[in-house]
Amino acid sequence: MEMAAVDGLLGDPEPVDHRVAYGGRAVRSLRHLLLPVLHAIQDRTGWVSRGALEYACRRLSIPPAEAYGVVSFYARFAHEPRDAKVVHVCDDIVCSLAGANAVEGAIRVPCLGLCDRAPASLVERFGADYQAVQMPETPPHVVAGVQLLRRVGVVDPESIESYRAHGGFAGLQRAREIGREAVIAMVSEAKLLGRGGAAFPTGRKWESVAKAQAQPHYLVCNADESEPGTFKDRVLMENDPFAVVEAMAIAAFATGCERGYIYVRDEYPLARRRIGKAISQSRELLGVELEVRRGAGAYICGEETALFNSIEGKRGEPRNKPPFPVEVGLFGKPTLVNNVETLLNVLDIVNGDFGDTRIFCVSGRVSRPGVYEVPMGTPLRSLLEIAGAGDIQAVLLGGAAGSFLTADQIDVALSFEGTRAIGATLGSGAVIVFDETADMKEVLLRIARFFRDESCGQCVPCRVGTKRQEEILERMFTEGDGDRSADVMLLSDIAQAMRDASICGLGQTAANAIASGLTQLKVLNG
Repeated sequence: MEMAAVDGLLGDPEPVDHRVAYGGRAVRSLRHLLLPVLHAIQDRTGWVSRGALEYACRRLSIPPAEAYGVVSFYARFAHEPRDAKVVHVCDDIVCSLAGANAVEGAIRVPCLGLCDRAPASLVERFGADYQAVQMPETPPHVVAGVQLLRRVGVVDPESIESYRAHGGFAGLQRAREIGREAVIAMVSEAKLLGRGGAAFPTGRKWESVAKAQAQPHYLVCNADESEPGTFKDRVLMENDPFAVVEAMAIAAFATGCERGYIYVRDEYPLARRRIGKAISQSRELLGVELEVRRGAGAYICGEETALFNSIEGKRGEPRNKPPFPVEVGLFGKPTLVNNVETLLNVLDIVNGDFGDTRIFCVSGRVSRPGVYEVPMGTPLRSLLEIAGAGDIQAVLLGGAAGSFLTADQIDVALSFEGTRAIGATLGSGAVIVFDETADMKEVLLRIARFFRDESCGQCVPCRVGTKRQEEILERMFTEGDGDRSADVMLLSDIAQAMRDASICGLGQTAANAIASGLTQLKVLNG
């Protein structure tokens, strides 16, 4: 059964010809198929056995020790037999507020990207008819009609005819008419900043990839949306997949990418299925070969170079920069990386509809959790009123890597400049609301545990720093009254070390919410 799962995926493989050097000669590498093969095995049997792994290694020409290092890295791969049906329950910030900790008999997992439906779970049924279902199956609450969300609930997400009837693929046609350089110029003139959290100028990134001499060029859509409190990319992929695919095609055309990947987290089965179907239905229109790649449960793979390693069949560990992805990225070639929301903005820029809006994911203690699109600069207070926030103790802006705001700070403008002025960040667009009933000590501890668990462990500052941060918080919150100034100072020193010396953004931001929580919320006084 396990061999059949591998053979069913590989067959007589004719993979993309990524060549690597072994013993002075170039040979075809199949390593980039390792994660798809591991998923095929687990979907069929519920886990990855030693025998199955060894057979996969023979088929893919990968040393077993290296393959074991990969399968043991990702949280979603099981190493022991499991029942034919497994229930995963989210116990992260929002779901904990909604009572998830009271659920028994399930596997506890970090954020499932279903914060608008909290408490959330993922049910998997293994076997020849493998199925994964997000629970509850209620539709997302979306305030549509502003710009990026205008097709949600209007266009049939599984019908290319429905998408084309609403202007679909007009942007791709327009891009081809005006040419590559004109498309990049339009993106640059719009001053679009990346919506994934780093806020890097999109036009500059596109121009760098387009001018890169090395060939081929690759496109990667980063849909590994794992930041607690963030679920906008899931909503876009599930409800407007053809727009995502068209936007990827425009990006590939403008920057000369021969192949593109959209890396979707494993916890989004419906999004993967609909994106895959959209690619299949529109393949003849795209002009570029696109492929859905399935993540395996690693928050770190939201970092672009860790994502490259994952697609290449390696542990999702970040690479040192420079060189940067625009020069040396996926398979060592120039690579354009954008997230889902960024690409959808490009589609509107080419169509002349760019409105400089931002999508926010509002969850927690609100009566209408969901996805909201508002013009950049909208006051946070207005967004919270629309979402039905009541008494507010605190707001976590930007997810676990973001900052806490108090009730007297919610008039801040939701813009890069506005949040920067108060020492906060928009991050990935997460807005988590806490009322007076929330135990903020438990929230801070949950954030600390999240980063300790999600650290890839590659660099010492992050591996040790996230562990020490959790230990110190536990001590501070469990001991009796006393002078905790030494612990606060130690946390500050650890945070500075992680910011200065960690390889990637996980370690560099792992202390942000903790530091702002201790300062803003005054949890040590309660």
